Amino acid sequence: MPNTIILGTQWGDEGKGKIVDFLTEDAAVVARAQGGNNAGHTVIANGTKYTLHLIPSGILWEGKTCVIGNGVVIDPTSLLAEIAKLKAAGINIPADKLRISDRAHVTLPIHRALDNAREALRGDNAIGTTGRGIGPTYAEKASRTGLRMVDLLVADRLRARVEECTKLGNPILIAAGMDPMEVEPMIDELAATVEQLRPYVCDTVAFLNDAIEAGVDILFEGAQGTYLDIDHGSYPFVTSSNTSVGGALTGSGVPPRAIDRVIGVSKAYTTRVGAGPFPSENAAFSEYMHQKGLEFGATTGRPRRCGWLDVPLLRYARMVNGIDELALTVLDGLDERDELSICTHYLIDGQRVDLPPAAIEDLENAIPQFETMPGWKSDTTQSTSFDDLPEKAIAYLDRITELTGMPVTIVGVGPDRKQTLVRD
Repeated sequence: MPNTIILGTQWGDEGKGKIVDFLTEDAAVVARAQGGNNAGHTVIANGTKYTLHLIPSGILWEGKTCVIGNGVVIDPTSLLAEIAKLKAAGINIPADKLRISDRAHVTLPIHRALDNAREALRGDNAIGTTGRGIGPTYAEKASRTGLRMVDLLVADRLRARVEECTKLGNPILIAAGMDPMEVEPMIDELAATVEQLRPYVCDTVAFLNDAIEAGVDILFEGAQGTYLDIDHGSYPFVTSSNTSVGGALTGSGVPPRAIDRVIGVSKAYTTRVGAGPFPSENAAFSEYMHQKGLEFGATTGRPRRCGWLDVPLLRYARMVNGIDELALTVLDGLDERDELSICTHYLIDGQRVDLPPAAIEDLENAIPQFETMPGWKSDTTQSTSFDDLPEKAIAYLDRITELTGMPVTIVGVGPDRKQTLVRD
C-alpha cells in the first residue's frame, strides 16, 4: 500500500476513523498529525464500538504502530484515560505500538478554562468550541510560550512553563468573571501522568522518516475536516490547526515526496457541529437523521446540523488537498429517501459561485442551487460489493464524481468495518 493521507473534505465527522481502520490492514504505521482530543473518531470492529480522540484508529489492529505526531496537542490526563479504556477492552498498547512526539504541545487545565472564558467573552459571537482547550494550546504554541512533551518529562521545565502560562492566562479568566488558576494543582495533575507516558515519548519525526526510508507503508490520519482548517476553512468558525494536507506534513515531519496518495472522505450528505455558515443545511433533513439515531457528535454528543451534499465544498477541498480519490460514508443514511438533492453551486448577490468564498458574510448569504435525483428506496447495508448496490445509488455516486472530479472508490454502507465497499 502506498503512503496515504486520509483527510476530511467537509466540517469533520465524515467517517475518517472508519476509513483509516479499514485501510490499516495494508499499512504498518498509522500517524496522526494535528488536532487534539476535540476530535472524535468512532470505529466499529468485530461488533465492538470504539471512540478515539487522540490515538490513531489503527490502534485496533495487531502488529501496527500508531504515532501521535508533533502537530497534535495532547491533554495527558485525557490520553491516559483513553489508553486505559482501550486496555480494558482488551487492546494491548505496549511502548512499541504507540509513539508520542517529544515535540507535541501539552494542553494544561488552564487551557480548558481559557477556552470556556474566551467563548463567554465572545457572547453572541461564540465559535461553539468543544471546550477542550485546543485553541488556547495552539495559541500558546504560536506565541512561543507553550509546554511540550519533552518539557513535561523534566520537573523544573514543567514548573517554569506552567508558571508562565498561568501568569499570562489568569488575567483573561478574571476578565471573564472566572476564578484564576493556581500553579500547584496543575503541576500535581501533570506530574501524575509523567511516568505513565514516558515510555511512549520519542522523536517521532526520526521514526517516521526511518520508516519511509525502509519502505514501510504509512497512513496519515487527519482530524476534523478541510472547512475547519485555520487557513482554508470557514474562518473564524474553524479549529486551530491546519486540517488540510499541509498539516499532515508539518504535523508529522515528513517531506512531500514521501506521499503517494491522498484520499478525501465525505459523507453522502453534509453535516456540521457548532456555529457557522452552512449553505446546504436543511432543518427537515436534520430532524430526519436525528430520529434515525444518526448524527450526534462522538466527542460532545451534540446533535449535528445536517444538509444535502455540497459540491462547492468538495471542489475546493479537492483543489487545496490534491485529492486523488473520494471515500463516501453513510450512504445507507439515504436508503429511505424518495428524492435526493445535491448543491451544485451558490448564488451570491445574484452571481453564480462555484467555490466557497473567503468572507464569512458571503458564505452566510450564499443561496444554494440544487439538482435532484431519485432515491433508491432499498437497503444498502447488506451489500458486499459495489455490484450489489442499487442502480440508482451507483448513479448518485457517479454524479458526485462528475461534479467534483474525484472518483468515488470507497463507500461505507454501515458503521462496521465489514460494511465498506471498494470500487476497482
